[in-house]
Amino acid sequence: MPIRPRPAEPLRVAILSLPESGTMAAFGLHEVLGDTGTNDEALSRPIHPALVASRRRSFRSSTGLRVTPEGDLTGDCADVVIVCDIHLNRDESPEGRWRDEIAWVRRHIDHGALVCATCSGAVLLAEAGLLDGAEAASHWTMADLFRDRYPAVKFRPERILCDSGRGGRLITTGGASSWQDLALYLIGRFCGAEEASRVARLFLLGDRGYGQLPFASMARPRQHSDAVISKIQAWLVDNYATANPVFVMVGRSGLSERSFKRRFSAATGYTPVEYVQALRIEEAKQMLETDDMAIEGVSVAVGYEDPTFFRRLFKRRTGVTPAQYRQRNRIRGLSL
Repeated sequence: MPIRPRPAEPLRVAILSLPESGTMAAFGLHEVLGDTGTNDEALSRPIHPALVASRRRSFRSSTGLRVTPEGDLTGDCADVVIVCDIHLNRDESPEGRWRDEIAWVRRHIDHGALVCATCSGAVLLAEAGLLDGAEAASHWTMADLFRDRYPAVKFRPERILCDSGRGGRLITTGGASSWQDLALYLIGRFCGAEEASRVARLFLLGDRGYGQLPFASMARPRQHSDAVISKIQAWLVDNYATANPVFVMVGRSGLSERSFKRRFSAATGYTPVEYVQALRIEEAKQMLETDDMAIEGVSVAVGYEDPTFFRRLFKRRTGVTPAQYRQRNRIRGLSL
């Protein structure tokens, strides 16, 4: 557990923002955490957030808004560190980046601080090796990066908030707005449930009990040069509902079943069955959002004659039932 100041002392929270970060989490955390402890009736412990960066000078964020840090990486250790989201293009590698920031985070770990990351900020912690062997949440679009670059990390794309080890001193969150969940978690942990409830009511911070799976799309398959597998992928786009698809795919490939499965997994990062299921569930999600067809009809349309199996698979992959997904994501006005 982190070393905490005496109850009367404010909780010092350092919010790390990078030029690759957006401003929603950094500014939102600063405002919400800064309001904690201002209610005279609750008499809760106050939080003093500070926005920090590698240098104490203004810079433009990834969204183009200007950020003016209140401190740099040379000050005393805070009680809590929060690494904000990091925007990376698909062709950008984290290798060799953020050396000063990683050293700063490690210094806080060594001093017993609680270290957190919001959304894709978990990439910095993974690059530092702090998440090896542990579960970690991040934005669902980071799944392929964690799979390929950080195989020792147990990536949990369905989680909104994840205890990532070090005796509860590493916390990661998933999704761009998961900073809200982190804020309430920190307030509840250090200032009490009553104050967390007050802040939640004041800022209308809602519940995301279903996690982020309902919002996730199929992770992008790996880029590869296997022409045989590429042809099978192209065929699947229009034939994912085919009965016994893996059997048909093997036949069309001209390979033995064992060789086909090995090459398909190596090329795409999916087993053939997982790939077909992902395509079918993506199509089902589109139909649930835009079509009035009954759930049973959607099941058959995407290749599952057994609606019960379809419902179980859909919930396993998205975290909600087909009916719940339709209710939450239905495009309004289609039947008017």
